[in-house]
Amino acid sequence: MDSKILFLGTGGDIFVVGKQLRSAGGIIICHEGLQFHIDPGPGTLASAKSLGINLRENTAVFVTKNELLRANDINAVIATMTHEGLDKTGVLVCPPSLLSQKGEKDPFLNKFYAGCIEKIMSTELTSKLGIGSVDAELLRQGDEFSVKFTTPIFSLGIIPDADYREEMVEFFADVDILILSVPDPRIIKRDGHMNSETAESLISKIKPQIAVITGFGIKMMQSDPLYEAREMQRNTGIQVISAKEGMSLNPISFITATRNR
Repeated sequence: MDSKILFLGTGGDIFVVGKQLRSAGGIIICHEGLQFHIDPGPGTLASAKSLGINLRENTAVFVTKNELLRANDINAVIATMTHEGLDKTGVLVCPPSLLSQKGEKDPFLNKFYAGCIEKIMSTELTSKLGIGSVDAELLRQGDEFSVKFTTPIFSLGIIPDADYREEMVEFFADVDILILSVPDPRIIKRDGHMNSETAESLISKIKPQIAVITGFGIKMMQSDPLYEAREMQRNTGIQVISAKEGMSLNPISFITATRNR
């Protein structure tokens, strides 16, 4: 069965998503009959339907942070996966704040749907897991995490909206494909978020076969993600793509083509 990485949504702040410039449906990864869903934020169900993705087929859902743009549709996704709990199936990987109150924010996952999923793995207790032929390693940063998927054929790193950390370089050093959220262009600098400049630095150190930027904020949209990606590619010498909703990558064919150059 073909492998596929599909972008359901590429919105990275409430202004972009609220204006419906982009949705925040997350990322779908398919490999050898497995389907992983990363960060089902607002617009997940509509995007999945329009792109022909059956969420009932989700093997596992990864929610990297208990916040609206990454977790808003988690209950609806679990309801779809499990037929409202009639078929208790699937794995949920998430921070503890998605499961119970931590600080001022209520958890997005309600107790009923938590009981519908077959297995919940909290990042408080889990740093590695294996599902079929896919291994997943988690890099925690406070109450959120990045994830590295390794298959016998390719490896993939996903860095959600987070600040640059030097330990990311070592953690993702061997990935073929790097997907990272870049909400801001290089002229904007905010704590807790990457801009084009910091993402460019990270890409140049990790040296993936290809990098894909996503999670665009309103300033990035105004600057044009395509332009920013081209600048990053020019400065790093590594192919950098600006994600669009509905964009699909075949990691196997791409990596084969790249390695045969």
